[in-house]
Amino acid sequence: MEIEHLYNLYLQHPSVKIDTRKIEVGDIFFALKGPNFNGNHFAKKALNAGAEFIIVDEELNFTDERIIKTADVLLTLQQLAKHHREQFDNPFIAITGSNGKTTTKELVHQVLSSHYKTYTTEGNLNNHIGIPLTLLKIKADVEMAVIEMGANHLNEIAGYCRYAQPTHGLITNLGKAHLEGFGSIEGVRKGKGELFDYLRQNNGTAFVNCDDDFIKKMSDGIKNIVTYGSAEGTVTGKALRNSSFLEVETNNENIGLIKTQLVGEYNLLNVLAAITIGKHFNVADEKIKTAIENYSPSNSRSQLIQQGANRIILDAYNANPGSMKAAIENFSSMPGDNKILLLGAMMELGADSKSEHDDIVKLIDKYQWKNVALVGDNFKNIKHSYLHFDNSLQAKDWLKDQHFKNVQILIKGSRSMQMEKVLEAD
Repeated sequence: MEIEHLYNLYLQHPSVKIDTRKIEVGDIFFALKGPNFNGNHFAKKALNAGAEFIIVDEELNFTDERIIKTADVLLTLQQLAKHHREQFDNPFIAITGSNGKTTTKELVHQVLSSHYKTYTTEGNLNNHIGIPLTLLKIKADVEMAVIEMGANHLNEIAGYCRYAQPTHGLITNLGKAHLEGFGSIEGVRKGKGELFDYLRQNNGTAFVNCDDDFIKKMSDGIKNIVTYGSAEGTVTGKALRNSSFLEVETNNENIGLIKTQLVGEYNLLNVLAAITIGKHFNVADEKIKTAIENYSPSNSRSQLIQQGANRIILDAYNANPGSMKAAIENFSSMPGDNKILLLGAMMELGADSKSEHDDIVKLIDKYQWKNVALVGDNFKNIKHSYLHFDNSLQAKDWLKDQHFKNVQILIKGSRSMQMEKVLEAD
């Protein structure tokens, strides 16, 4: 089927679903396939649930005029998203990086949506499926779009750019994330740098973090550059330690001090990026300040939780060596005693996994803690004197049995470790 024809059907039924459990009357169902599922097997269920059309790439054991056969459902979804994207000439801002992508995306969205009709990536739908779905949720009233791009191997960001076609872009930072897929830190830089390559080739605008020398170098040759950083850039600022939450003193007298609801100095550059993008698009200073101060993190990202007499930092959405190091150092510098670490293993580090986990243990050794509990196999096979649990449920049972009072707890780990479960009620 030609994309133009499918696009006309989409305009009449602009709701795309890939999960039959979420089908509503009038949706278009794309029968995607993966290692452990085949959407073609749920085609009949999608129609029974009210789907207006179903897109499949296998022969079905029934016929229906609502079936649309294509050679590759995923490719068709991406082509449809690309065609939809091409109907707009608004700014499309892509955000990638090793750490802080989602927080930066949320802050930028908060700032831009205070003045413009802004669409953005929901949750962490930042891959080859999530980005097309994000694009297809954008409606005709769009003024701004903010697209998060995650990647764990080379040529992934380049592929996303072909259908998201960003006009502006930002790389938060470059660190040791997804080394198993990228192969090395050089691979990470090259992979994330594919965003800047696209902007360079398409006369786009890059927002450049001046605190990262590699990002500055990677932006060479991009015609339009807007800078920010802790000491250098059009927008600068510093982190203050006046409370448990991050406070940012900016170089803009109209914005001045921003009292965020974020935990950790490592969020400084995320805040400065949002200010920079807001100012670039002429959002009023007072709107920028209010938007950032009103943003409350969720989904286990830099959340400060008061649980009885205990103060908990839940930062368990993801972890890599850079973000783990920053979280531990920030936690150690916070005022107060009786600090407890509950750290899950870091994933996708490939051959560097043992050395990187060993480095984290060495960092932990530098500070005084009330207790330290390490979770997962990657911490099991290195030398340390701390508590160890195989999984977060064991750590949860231990934490429950301690009956801690007046303590501070940092909970962090890779997504697959599900460290947030240590706080769940039975």
